[in-house]
Amino acid sequence: MTEYLIRRVLQSVLVLFLISIVTFLLIHAAPGGPTQMMIAPGLSPEAFEVQKHNLGLDQSLPVQYWKWVSDLLQGDLGHTFKNNLPVSDILWPTVGHTFVLMAAAWLLSLIIAIPWGIFNSTRTYGLSDQTASFISYLGFAMPTFWFGIMLQQYFSIKLDWLPLSDMYTMGKEGNLADLFMHLVLPVTVLTLGFLASYVKYSRSSMLEVLDQDYIRTARAKGVKERKVIFRHALRNALIPIITVLGLDLPILVSGAALTENVFNWPGMGRLFVDMALAREYSVLMSITLITAVIVILGNLIADILYAIVDPRVQIGKGGKAA
Repeated sequence: MTEYLIRRVLQSVLVLFLISIVTFLLIHAAPGGPTQMMIAPGLSPEAFEVQKHNLGLDQSLPVQYWKWVSDLLQGDLGHTFKNNLPVSDILWPTVGHTFVLMAAAWLLSLIIAIPWGIFNSTRTYGLSDQTASFISYLGFAMPTFWFGIMLQQYFSIKLDWLPLSDMYTMGKEGNLADLFMHLVLPVTVLTLGFLASYVKYSRSSMLEVLDQDYIRTARAKGVKERKVIFRHALRNALIPIITVLGLDLPILVSGAALTENVFNWPGMGRLFVDMALAREYSVLMSITLITAVIVILGNLIADILYAIVDPRVQIGKGGKAA
């Protein structure tokens, strides 16, 4: 197990290193690049070269990259180009806001989807199964932004039951009840999207396991159906479900930019869109790296869960622990 974890950690560090290089090069390859954003317009050629030198933009890309990574390792995410504000002061609050929104939607989806998928796998093509299929098709087909706008029109504008947008009502910052009311609509939008995949994967994964010989053997021996489902089948059905959860991490971390923009939620996804329009490359690079770190960490956790659920995933070539 220890060797397996060490190998996964080293792979994760290598992937993160490669992502940092690609991110740095893409930002410098963008139209205009950081040079035009960091240097005031209208400068004379001589003043332009002086300011370029002062900012370190006249150095080679490897040197600039090394300085950027060194600052990152010290917790310095840089400054915005236009206002010279610390990127960390802008970015970290939005990370917390995104986590609140996405964690609420994700957990609600899991609480509903996995038991529902398990139930449907034991009663295929029944009313519950058909309802889940309809909701899944709806979640895949319906544009997120349109669904969000429709909920706003009906529940916020017509009925005036729920807040239209934002995270808090002005003057009620930190009020948990007010936060809950603001979460209802965006969480509903995101939960429908997650349900669309989670219910189907849970159902199909369970159906595949329930068709195995050892399940039929357990039933033939008279093992109770509840024990067959939850002790024998569910454990083996979890691996595909864990894979899907790991693949959804980029959506969780980026904060579903469309949903955050529709509901004016002050999260990382909305910030990324705003900073892309403003061409604040230092903020974009930081968001990309934070997203990569959390996604890699999530996949590492998924690998650990694989090993816990099914120890056979640790076995490599020759039957040795991988």
